[in-house]
Amino acid sequence: MNSLNKTFLPNLQYETRNWFIIDCQDQHLGRLATIVATLLKGKLKPHYYPATDIGDYVVLINADSVIINKKSKHFIVNKPGRPGHSLKIRAAADSLPEFTIEHAIKGMLSPTNAKRLIRRLNIYSGENHPHSAQNPIKLDLNTSDLKTLSF
Repeated sequence: MNSLNKTFLPNLQYETRNWFIIDCQDQHLGRLATIVATLLKGKLKPHYYPATDIGDYVVLINADSVIINKKSKHFIVNKPGRPGHSLKIRAAADSLPEFTIEHAIKGMLSPTNAKRLIRRLNIYSGENHPHSAQNPIKLDLNTSDLKTLSF
């Protein structure tokens, strides 16, 4: 039998999830969100298949220093949907940088998988995080090219 004619489907034995830590210091929100969404989906792995979940865990530190476009306004709208209740609108970029980052990343994931994949995202506004026991791989987005990573 020729092995080239068979479709490879990864199963549970290929489920080796890595932990990545990314410093958000002086990173633009959109570029950071695309990289994190790619890592959460597992698209950089050589055995990626869309129907199986082989994504990684991502820890973001220094989330309060991410660069957000100040010209465009980011708002949190709470619409309760009940008669007599008014809309509550507040600026998201100034008050909640973690929510802004999570909202941008969640928008880049598919709606059917976003709730499950966003659980693997951990966002912290400072340098400290409780995930040092997982030995996360530090990614420097300024110098490294993600296509050259090998897992």
